[in-house]
Amino acid sequence: MIWLTWRQHRRQALFTLGALAVLAAIMVPTGLSMHAKYDSLGLPACRAALGSGSLITQTEAVARCDSLGHQFQQQFSGMVFVAVLFVVLPVLVGVFFGAPLVSREFEQGTHRLVWTQGVSRLHWALVKFGLVGAITVVLAIGYALGVSWWFQPLVSASTGRLTYLSFDVQGVVPIAYTLFALALGIFAGTYWRKVLPAMAIALVGFAAVRVAIEVLARPRYLPAKTLSFSPSGTQTPNPASGDWVMSEGIRNAAGEMVLPDARIGPCPASGCGAGPGPAEAGSGAYNWMEYQPGDRFWTFQAIETGIFALLAAALVYFALRRLRTIA
Repeated sequence: MIWLTWRQHRRQALFTLGALAVLAAIMVPTGLSMHAKYDSLGLPACRAALGSGSLITQTEAVARCDSLGHQFQQQFSGMVFVAVLFVVLPVLVGVFFGAPLVSREFEQGTHRLVWTQGVSRLHWALVKFGLVGAITVVLAIGYALGVSWWFQPLVSASTGRLTYLSFDVQGVVPIAYTLFALALGIFAGTYWRKVLPAMAIALVGFAAVRVAIEVLARPRYLPAKTLSFSPSGTQTPNPASGDWVMSEGIRNAAGEMVLPDARIGPCPASGCGAGPGPAEAGSGAYNWMEYQPGDRFWTFQAIETGIFALLAAALVYFALRRLRTIA
């Protein structure tokens, strides 16, 4: 069974290895270039000096780090579009590996031949699911490590690892996304026993679950923290903290939000310009921010990885149950 399964899917495996080789040919030189530029600008030392606190006193060092970060982002801003490609890679595993794994057997009728040759349905399914799953795990681990290394300078120079795009391609969650996509494709193939409908269900289902978890669940994994600071003081949010700012604005003395998505800061010698000022918000106004601390990154990664791993296990279980009832 193992040899037969390998022969059935070796073309897909070799095609995937070729695709990963092409991605590596893009990632390695661009990644080395980004890491070299990040180091040559002095950003590691600059950001380390700022610490990880959510607030920091506004100094020339903060302004300098901000300036260096903007300089880096301007040079490599196009790499963000490459990162979007990495976000969609896991679903391709579900569409092109998971969905045809069972549905193609049903569509072509080859499952009946196997099940009449002394191979039980459970044995057949465990070998197929296990072999393809093991290959997927190995490839997903390599992909996750490579993308995390490649994306690290862009994340460090910008808003931190907890923001939407950064979180999705860093750490261990890409592995869980990939396994979930594979399991969803397998499950879809047991209910919609045609390849194209199963692929479509895998694609739509993956997108729906990912968006729901990302938008509705992730901001609530742990209670968000709030922060208030005076517009006339010298403190400002620390650009090196990695905090995920979910909401901010200016509240009046009664605590009511009067200017959402705005912040009052000390005016420079040249004046405040056209931005919001304390007079617009009234006496006693203050800056307010709701955020998830940057040091929760690995906690959030563990929570989300667990969610998608459980979903993948449940889908495989229901797929196995479904196979027992198929004529």
